[in-house]
Amino acid sequence: MAGEHTSMRDFADLARALRSATQEADRLMLAVEAAVELVPGCSCAGLTINRDGECRTLAATAEALTAANTLQNELGEGPCFPPGREEETVVSQDLVRDERWPVWGRRVHQDLGLGSMMSVLVFSGRHVYGTLSVYGTGPGTFTADGLATVQALAGHLAVSLAAGREIDGLGLALTSRTVIGQAEGIVMERLGVDADQALAYLKRISSHTNTKLVEVALRLVESRELPEG
Repeated sequence: MAGEHTSMRDFADLARALRSATQEADRLMLAVEAAVELVPGCSCAGLTINRDGECRTLAATAEALTAANTLQNELGEGPCFPPGREEETVVSQDLVRDERWPVWGRRVHQDLGLGSMMSVLVFSGRHVYGTLSVYGTGPGTFTADGLATVQALAGHLAVSLAAGREIDGLGLALTSRTVIGQAEGIVMERLGVDADQALAYLKRISSHTNTKLVEVALRLVESRELPEG
């Protein structure tokens, strides 16, 4: 399925699988495996947690991703290393030449054969956050559609892990701000409104349809079609 346009059916299948999984670890693996399957050019994917400035891998499709996280800790640089990361999305199309991580990027390429990456925030809390990260083997691997797919997957994962569930016994309050923020961006672009007006639009849809705000946002991110407001 990788390399094809990701369809609503793909996400619907994933949503059903996430709901059916009884263990948190199974949900995490379903999400990272879906990233490899659905994102064109993705060679490995994983969920990384940063707690007090240290990266740890919660789920990964390949040892290379775990090794990339280990290098972040050893070298003190990388997309998931900064404590209290605020960027929703971090993208590097050429790790070798990325000035943000001059040592880590080269090591990831030389040691692990990875040349590009995308990382999307899934949840955050006090002194802790989690990201869904995907890697490609060459530079310039990922497209805008691929990024949109990762963002939608992160939204699905955030929703799946919500409702009082815990990750790693931390009792985190999971955030849905990633998927809501993406939906706001689509509304702003399509309707020519500001962020406050976009959020008000989404809340109006939520109220009129008796649907949770995050679910309205997730459907919009997936379909790229504005509901009637």
